[in-house]
Amino acid sequence: MDRSGDPAALASLIGHQLTEHSGGLYRRLADAIGALIGSAELPVGARLPAERPLAEALAISRSTVVAAYDELRARGLVESRRGSGTTVAPAASKGRSRADKRMPTGYGESLFHRIAHGPSEVIAMTYAVDPGIPELAAEVEDLARTELPLLLQGVGYHPRGLQVLRERIADHFAESGLPTTPDEIVVTSGAHQAIALVTQMYLRTGAAVVIEQPSWPGCFDLFGAAGGRVVGVPLDDAGVRPDLLAVAFREHQPAMLFVMPTFHNPTGRLMSSARRRQVAELAARHGVVVVEDNAYSAWDPAGPDVPAPLAAYAPKDAEVLTIGSVSKAVWGGLRIGWIRAPRPLAERLARHKALADLGSPVIEQALTARLLPRLTELTAARATMATVRKQLMGQLLTKRLPEWVWEEPVGGSALWIRLPDTDARIFAQVALRHGVEVVAGRAMDPTGEHDDHLRVPFSYSAEVMSEAVDRLASAWRELRRHGPADVVPEIV
Repeated sequence: MDRSGDPAALASLIGHQLTEHSGGLYRRLADAIGALIGSAELPVGARLPAERPLAEALAISRSTVVAAYDELRARGLVESRRGSGTTVAPAASKGRSRADKRMPTGYGESLFHRIAHGPSEVIAMTYAVDPGIPELAAEVEDLARTELPLLLQGVGYHPRGLQVLRERIADHFAESGLPTTPDEIVVTSGAHQAIALVTQMYLRTGAAVVIEQPSWPGCFDLFGAAGGRVVGVPLDDAGVRPDLLAVAFREHQPAMLFVMPTFHNPTGRLMSSARRRQVAELAARHGVVVVEDNAYSAWDPAGPDVPAPLAAYAPKDAEVLTIGSVSKAVWGGLRIGWIRAPRPLAERLARHKALADLGSPVIEQALTARLLPRLTELTAARATMATVRKQLMGQLLTKRLPEWVWEEPVGGSALWIRLPDTDARIFAQVALRHGVEVVAGRAMDPTGEHDDHLRVPFSYSAEVMSEAVDRLASAWRELRRHGPADVVPEIV
């Protein structure tokens, strides 16, 4: 979908490139826009935003945007007509590969672009990741010696997942307070695919899906691609608000409710056991399918107890699907997740899984099966370290950015910070030019209710966090003292 006329959307797509092209700021802006021209974001005939709104979205001066558009006109990439604004010129498509037109668009695509782009001198705080747990290498070596020969004798296609892994996942659920059998489990390639499969099964064009507000950016892309309408319901300290949830159910008659009860992303809140019961009963009463994503399940042993999954509190006739993963707890590269669902639904999901990829990688499944019985033990040290890093990040921000406000999260890996009287999208552009990239609240709540929020992960070393906060503080001082930079174009 062409969103080129939206200055905030275009700023999100090109902001990162401003730090990577060489030359003056106006030329870097021209290069960044030129790199998008001819793609799905800026196809031939697409209208570019007016100079002033784009300048505000990028937190730069209007004169810089004017100079950049002049440069693009000189290159023959855009043309301007009175009353029609600036559009991509027909000649701009020459030499473009058809593959350039396949880039997905949505609220989360700029975040995934950062992952695909790879490392740079910019401190990318757009996603929270840790290296693999230390025990992982030894487990891989032992797996290769003892289990790999037998695994290679099979066909390698297991749409529902390896039997041993489904048994271990069922045991894992039982230990958490949710009795489960292996035939209620479908193994997926991470939690992301699990959500995609559920979305494919339940959502149809025009159907509503209720989510927490704010929520994980990727869900907007997944639900939108299926033609779904997203309806947000605010949170309180105990989780999604049941009074407003009931209103959303009555008014929108949604096909699905998507929640993150255990260490919600981005707020880090933990839904109480009483609230889980309320939500499950309310959904059952309205006939709404509940999808709970508990991918952020690692927790500090010294912290509060984590309630059983929401499905454990649901009435017998409720339809609740529970998603889990080892990617956050063990290693992002171990792309193994799962869905727990009533047996008939699990069978339907397995058919969708078979159509998607015939089954997740067998060796990774076997590795996960070895890790699951010791998952709490293996991740305890990492979870404890996350608490230490959370406290350090809080101390750094309190000292260097005392105006910023946040509530300490119970779990998860990031702080959800409110910036006083500031659009976080504009600040994010200034911060990017200071060498640190953060996610503005609009990516996690397109309604605009959290435009003054930032998500700032704390899953980094003390040195990186200290440097990142220094850069954020420098960007904040610039924005508060001077507003958007007034950059005068170079004379060439």
